[in-house]
Amino acid sequence: MSRQAEEEDMIHEEQNDTESASMYSTAITAGKIILASTLLISAISSSMGVNPFPVADANVLGDGSDHRRLSTASESVPTYMKNLIDDLKERTKLMEETPPEEVKYWFEYTGPLQKYFYRYSNSRGKADYFEGRDDSGVVSARFVEEAGGGSEFKSFFQDTASIPRDEIPAHTRLLDNCLAMGSPSRPNVGKGTSWYDWFGGSASDESAAMDRCRVLIALNMVGAGKGTTMLWETAPPKPHTAEPAPWLSEQATAATHLERNLKEIDAMCATGQIAARVQVLVCEPIPGVWTDWMDSMMPNCGGKPALIPKAGDKDPYADGAEVEDRPSPVQVVVVAGASTADTCHDLKSGFMEKRMQDLILAPPYLAGDSEKKNLKRDNLDPTVKTTHPDLVSSDDHDLYIAMKWSSLVTVRSVSAFLQASADLAAAAASPNNQETASLETKSDGVTVTVGNSPSSPFLLPSFVRVSYVSEENNKVAKWRMHGDFFHPAAWEICKDSFDMAWIPDSLSGSGGVNGLCYGKNPEATARKLNGGSDGCGQWWVYFAEEQMPTSPEIRASEVTQPIVQGGSNFIWMLTERHRKEMVQLKVCEYNAGDDEEKLNKCGEFPQAVIPLGDLESFMINFTPNTALGKKHNPGRTPGYSREQEHEIDREKVRERKQLKGQEDIEKALFDYTVYPAALFHKDATIKAVRARDTILTKERDEELVGPQTVKSDYYDVTITKPRQPVPSWCQAIARKGLCALYADYFRQGTDGRCLEACGMKKNWSKIYSGVLGN
Repeated sequence: MSRQAEEEDMIHEEQNDTESASMYSTAITAGKIILASTLLISAISSSMGVNPFPVADANVLGDGSDHRRLSTASESVPTYMKNLIDDLKERTKLMEETPPEEVKYWFEYTGPLQKYFYRYSNSRGKADYFEGRDDSGVVSARFVEEAGGGSEFKSFFQDTASIPRDEIPAHTRLLDNCLAMGSPSRPNVGKGTSWYDWFGGSASDESAAMDRCRVLIALNMVGAGKGTTMLWETAPPKPHTAEPAPWLSEQATAATHLERNLKEIDAMCATGQIAARVQVLVCEPIPGVWTDWMDSMMPNCGGKPALIPKAGDKDPYADGAEVEDRPSPVQVVVVAGASTADTCHDLKSGFMEKRMQDLILAPPYLAGDSEKKNLKRDNLDPTVKTTHPDLVSSDDHDLYIAMKWSSLVTVRSVSAFLQASADLAAAAASPNNQETASLETKSDGVTVTVGNSPSSPFLLPSFVRVSYVSEENNKVAKWRMHGDFFHPAAWEICKDSFDMAWIPDSLSGSGGVNGLCYGKNPEATARKLNGGSDGCGQWWVYFAEEQMPTSPEIRASEVTQPIVQGGSNFIWMLTERHRKEMVQLKVCEYNAGDDEEKLNKCGEFPQAVIPLGDLESFMINFTPNTALGKKHNPGRTPGYSREQEHEIDREKVRERKQLKGQEDIEKALFDYTVYPAALFHKDATIKAVRARDTILTKERDEELVGPQTVKSDYYDVTITKPRQPVPSWCQAIARKGLCALYADYFRQGTDGRCLEACGMKKNWSKIYSGVLGN
């Protein structure tokens, strides 16, 4: 039986614990969150001179019927949905033709077998491998061979030659969101500019030089190497070879991970909607051959492709290569001097993490003394960058990405972040959310009204790193994962690290920040779930704890805290509007000094959130895959807010002494954090469901185990009944990030079958008979 099936079989054992945890977390949430977004005030008064929040007067969520289907054969299905419709037909056929006694959970694992190569045998001349399927929905360098964020995202953004005219807004949603949340200052795209040289195309294709989403990627290269040798002291991979590339383990060299990231960035530019530039941050100067190689990996972003050597030609990188004096999408920045180089190389110092924050935020107090004296002027705009003009980061950008070389960034993560940011902006601009919170908002502990109060913290979509088990991991971690090499798991968070929040009106349509839950035509938007009784918005994961890396990264995070509470230092994103709000906050704190009264007026740091319906898009593959099986430092483990309860649970396990290999099991359960992606999704869903069930159940039967009024259509099933094809189909859609990618269909169309899986159903599924699975 698969790991996921085993988790689901234990659902009844977990429901009591989950229900109490939900009530605990809702109490925390009620105390912590009366959240607004100072970031989003600027969304109301855009400096572009146009209304950044056009009002939606079209369909929102359909009629909300649990069993609704496409009403007529003539009803249009977008071309990008046809593969999914065929997939549902295949799932339905499978269920109909398979004898009931043979159907368990295996039918959910679809797709071709994948191979994980884990060891190379010199004697046999081939690599050993396991076969399996990674159905987690997470994009990884291990199981997703081609760059582009996965097959669905690659085809959606790059195969654009035959898009029907009425589907163009769906395909340009990424760009629209980016422009709405980005800088109002736009680039010069005329002939003779570097922009035109990079993106102008042929003389016959003048439209190719259109505006794009300008993305700056700051790449932290500290710790990159090949074994004990620093990466820059080795030769870069050959760009063109006649023979197949030799097999390398994931831990052999950082070059393979850098190469994959550069290919993913190049794939972003290949969409025609993104213009990416990479700022490579190093501690000491690096050979020009590496700069030239990185440039050649990004031809769609303006780099110069490496020449294909002819027969008999020597390796062009053998004797080094001169960097041409031309505009390049790659800039190498040495962030340390002779006196700070050693500190920069120290992974525990937090030095590079601080440099990344300073380069991207560029607060004015980092400038010279003359600029510091002017910080308190009334007419000062603190968001204007004062860093050196030669730095690429000093230019205007729409989106900023700060990441370590070991984190995999894709067009999927960029698209998901921009959509989530637009959704939160739509909630902040909602006229419904500017009024006093309703009684339910005050009492249920999960409904969070996001408005535009300047004194409240704002919400910022954030990321969680996940790793796969590898051949170098600790044996205990392998046991904990049941030998599963095909499912990624987090190690910096656990079940107790987050709460759940329902944010009304947090749905944005196409065309930028465009609220779907309010507009000129209330009757049209009242078609939200069940005639409007179920609310219009989304469920969000709200991080109640800080993420807890293992050593040495935990030391770096203590020295330089993440810019987002609950966020990560090793992959984070900001739009230009986010950046401006954060700079204003930091300048306020700088001016306040030690004055507590003034500090309290500055506001709080942003809080990390993730949309439940697009959870896997915010799970970032830690590409070396060596994280699992490492112990956390004492007192710095995920779930630290409930440490005493964990000790009580551990003592109960000790008292039982019933299991074979008791000591190993105890270590695996309590000494190592291995939190599979599927379990994260399940726990988040169950927390949200139980919170609503507690509120909606008027008279609770204390003797009845499990939910009593509402349930999860996917997770709350009996172990004696197989799941029906539609909930499984919808869950697979959510895991792949298609709820957000195909938002025009799932949010604005009439097909409401996947509202629950996409996190847009506040009251989940009603229990009619009181029995789960019916």
